[in-house]
Parts: sequence; C-alpha cells; structure tokens
Amino acid sequence: MSSTEAGRLLGTNQTTISNIEASRLGVSADRLRALARNYRCADDALITALIDMAAERRRGWWEEYRETLHAGLLDLAELEHHAVALRTAYVAHMPGLLQTIDHAREIFRQAVPPLSPPDVEHHVSHRVKRQAVLYRDRPTPYTAIVHEAALRMRFGGPETARGQLQHILEMSEHAHIKVLVIPFEAGSFPGSGQSILYAVGPVPQLDTVQFDTEHGSELLDAPAQLEGYRVVLDRMETVALTERKSRDLIQTIIRTLKGE
Repeated sequence: MSSTEAGRLLGTNQTTISNIEASRLGVSADRLRALARNYRCADDALITALIDMAAERRRGWWEEYRETLHAGLLDLAELEHHAVALRTAYVAHMPGLLQTIDHAREIFRQAVPPLSPPDVEHHVSHRVKRQAVLYRDRPTPYTAIVHEAALRMRFGGPETARGQLQHILEMSEHAHIKVLVIPFEAGSFPGSGQSILYAVGPVPQLDTVQFDTEHGSELLDAPAQLEGYRVVLDRMETVALTERKSRDLIQTIIRTLKGE
C-alpha cells in the first residue's frame, strides 16, 4: 500500500502519512484498527499492543537528540523503552545500560571519526538516559551476558575501570538484573564476534534484535532471525558462569586493579 492509498483509507493525505511513518505524528487507535482490517490482521493481541504503544502521546525523550545523533541511536532508545524484557551479549564492551558516565565518556572519546567535545557529551547523556528503563517504577527485566575480555578492557585508566566494575557489580544485585560472565576458559561459543540486543516485545511479533555494524545500527524482526538469535543467547548463557560466580570473578578483577 502506498502512502497515498493509506491516506485515502484513513481520510487524510500523503503528507500526514509520511509524518506518521517518520514518528513526527502519532496515530489514533481507530486508524490503527482501520489499517489492521485492510491488511487482514486478525491478531487481537498484536493490535492491542500496537494501540497501547501508540497511546503514549508524549514525545519520547530521545526525540531531543534527533538533530544531534544518528537515527539508529534514537531507534535503540525507543526499542528499549517499549520492551518488556531485554537480553544482551557483549564481548569487547560493557553493556551500555550498565556503563558509568566516566566509562561511556572514554569510549566516545575514542570514536572514529573523532567526535567534538560537545558531541561526546551528547552521546554520553543519551546513553545515560537510556538506563532509565532499569530504574523506573516497573523496571525492565534485564539479562546481560558479558565476556571476561570486556571486564578487563581499560577505558580511562585504573580508577575509571574500578568504578565501572564496582557499578556493574552493584547493579547485578538488583532482582530484575542478571549479569552472567563468560570466562576466558570457556573457549569458543556462538556469537563470539558480535554484540547483541534482543528486545522482547509485548507480543512475540514485536520482538526485535539490534546489533551494531560498521555502517550503523541494524534491526531484525523476521521470525527465523529472531529464533536464531534466541538460540545463540541461550547457548551463550550455558557457557557463562552462574550469577554468583560471575560476581566473584568481577570482585577478583576489582581486587587486581586495587593492587596497581
């Protein structure tokens, strides 16, 4: 269906449809139902989930960054905001949702091409605001699989590294946060070269996988792709340490840093 055809169906024009598609305008429940009928979608749970998402009339906080950050980062923040659960896997970096301000700042200072100091701060503040999903009244359940390499990576020197490790250790004590460490001795494992975010949607059809590439952020939602990434994450969890042993390893690394 073209934007012109959609406009006729909803009793509006092509410009309005384009603004809805670009997230500049919201869409009403009645219009969503009209589109669902046109596409012969009879899945009430899916339609209800979409209506609930559209009912949030206020602009998402990420919109304030539309003129300063890449659209993929805005999509990531919105994806995390609407997810009912999050699963992530990281090999070379700490999970963004568990990074300290100092750690995040050092990462963005190493960006290629280089970021200006104001742009570094825009990226840092965006990353910190994403973390609100872990602190809201009904925090999002979060599982972070982290390789030992990421824990030992240095950004900003020993003090910044200690602060980051102490933070992830403290966050792992929250009931809704699970941190699982893959130790060096685990050897090879699926997905070993890629950071993965699996956002669980209100209904299975809204599940989405996000990962970074050299050219930006990529989103996947095809059922076969989602199943493949669920298998990868499940297998990564099987080679990871338990939550308790993961915390023990983090504490060991902190003690090593304190000795420097």
